[in-house]
Amino acid sequence: MAATTADAGTAYRPSAAKRAQLWLANHFAMISAILVLLYLFLPVAYTFAFSFNDHGKTNIVWQGFTWEHWQDPCGVAGACESLVVSLQVGAISTVIATVLGTLMALAMVRYRFRGKAASNVLIFVPMATPEIVMGAALLTIFVQGFSNVGISLGFGTIVFAHIMFCLSFVVVTVKARIQSLDPRIEEAAQDLYASPMQTFWKVTFPLILPGILGAAMLAFSLSFDDFIITNFVSGNESTFPKFVYVASRRGIPAEANVIGFSMFVLAVLLVVGAQVVSSARASRTKE
Repeated sequence: MAATTADAGTAYRPSAAKRAQLWLANHFAMISAILVLLYLFLPVAYTFAFSFNDHGKTNIVWQGFTWEHWQDPCGVAGACESLVVSLQVGAISTVIATVLGTLMALAMVRYRFRGKAASNVLIFVPMATPEIVMGAALLTIFVQGFSNVGISLGFGTIVFAHIMFCLSFVVVTVKARIQSLDPRIEEAAQDLYASPMQTFWKVTFPLILPGILGAAMLAFSLSFDDFIITNFVSGNESTFPKFVYVASRRGIPAEANVIGFSMFVLAVLLVVGAQVVSSARASRTKE
């Protein structure tokens, strides 16, 4: 009887090829995720590596290792100046778009008004419109309309354009957060004699704050990264993406790689920090 059982176990033992197929099937999702991440972060790795390149006129072919570019990121004329402009534009447009977008999201979710359905549809139009179309349209508006009141293309028109296309992303992000809230929480606060303003600041606002912060981070990244619309409406003003585009014609300088990788690391730290804070708040709530 024991010999028969042993023979059966030997007969049904899968072959090496079969075991390999089973292992691949069980780990296919993980392998795919790793390959996708490698594909996504390959340009970042290239940027980091070539920030140490001891290049000559162009930063295309590896010439040697040096710390010089990290010691002086502003060594190339216009690099840090354009970075400051991008940061200023991003900060101003993010604050305005976040405030307006949050108010619009609250109105669309919490109130009924004529044209609400049309507003929900129209809010997606700037997101679906190609940037080259929006940039050309804004350029026409600024040239034909703003020139009559003495406003020329420059810093102000960049901020105006960035607010316009960031607004939709803020509304959609905050709106999704508000819709996930249980309205009975606000009703309970009002039952406890809280005024509408107290209900908003002590109940609603803390609950939607993660969505607002996420929308603000998204708006800032879109503003800082934008080139197509900015190139149409910037005039002689230079942002960091515009500086990189102009510099790419003769080879992106390593200092631009230093600044770009530093911004990437900063963005990662902000996301990780937000996740840590969110996890800490969730653990305190469970306790």
